[in-house]
Amino acid sequence: MRDDRQRLDKWLWFARFARTRPAAVRLVEDGHVRIASKRVENPALGVKPGDVLTLALPHATLVVRVTAFAERRGSYEQAQTLYEVLNGGERGDQSLAPEEPKG
Repeated sequence: MRDDRQRLDKWLWFARFARTRPAAVRLVEDGHVRIASKRVENPALGVKPGDVLTLALPHATLVVRVTAFAERRGSYEQAQTLYEVLNGGERGDQSLAPEEPKG
């Protein structure tokens, strides 16, 4: 792969959107990932900085912009430097959450 790209499944795993690399592969193959609004089913596809990904995760749908790559899976704080959240990351089950008491 070219130096300016990284495999989608590796990037998802390094950015901690999947617990394992096989889980990242399944996420892509099951059609839960879009790049520039186009469904992707090839986990070996290369992503580059600036790509906008839509991730349909179990409890949230996130829109993120790829900002960097990693050489290995790091801490949560390190993973957050790999992307910028564009949609605020609202949870899909927000209406079921108990409301805070007002007072």
